[in-house]
Amino acid sequence: MNERTAWERLQLIRNPARPTVRDYIPRVFTEFFELHGDRLFGDDGALLGGIGRLDGTPVTVLAQVKGRNLAENKAANFAMPHPEGYRKALRLAKQAEKFRRPVICLIDTPGAFCGVDAENRGQGEAIARNLAEFMQLRTPVVSVVLGEGGSGGALALGVCDALGMLENALYSVISPRGFASILWKDGSREKEACELLHMTAEDMLTLGVADGIIPEPAGGAHNDIDKISSALHKFLSIKIQENLRKDIDVLLEERYTKFRKIGAFRE
Repeated sequence: MNERTAWERLQLIRNPARPTVRDYIPRVFTEFFELHGDRLFGDDGALLGGIGRLDGTPVTVLAQVKGRNLAENKAANFAMPHPEGYRKALRLAKQAEKFRRPVICLIDTPGAFCGVDAENRGQGEAIARNLAEFMQLRTPVVSVVLGEGGSGGALALGVCDALGMLENALYSVISPRGFASILWKDGSREKEACELLHMTAEDMLTLGVADGIIPEPAGGAHNDIDKISSALHKFLSIKIQENLRKDIDVLLEERYTKFRKIGAFRE
């Protein structure tokens, strides 16, 4: 069992050496071909999309991009997508639906970009539309949280038939710093917020949000990229084949039920 606290995991997944989608994609998929643009505004370097093969099966891959250095992070806007990133994701997901390709979403973002330009271009609408459209997408969808799964920026790629999380990954409706800033008006209490959010992979599994935890090498994914890539490949292969065997109407009903069951309420 992973004994690290949520705060310790947050430091680990922010390690510059931690593998990114650019490490995973060539190790997990073959014949990957990147596609660009949302056909509305432009291309977004924070969200990579394309077509590849998983064990020979054609799939569409949607992945949030983190960089290893300042130049890479600036090119990817520090993994914080703009609206055109989410619209690119939806365009490629609808293309996958048309050609009956499963969709694989790789989540790794502190949150969607909240700048003025992003808001002017409809950031909230883009995220909301992804949530609605992915719920009804008539093809299997499997998502994996690789590191940070923060706020609506992550949720926009999180409507799926099966959600996996790397062992040290975190997933929450708001980032710890955002939580602290709103609740206590003090972003420096990020560490305290981490422990209150119940955002670890084990928490998500217990709450019914995640469907599986992908074990990391000792000390974290950065210590053996090939080993963690193999574990990610195995999880995706199993879940994609499981869902491809299901009738699409059954799959959509199960997807709907999965999200209806999440949460606690009193009447």
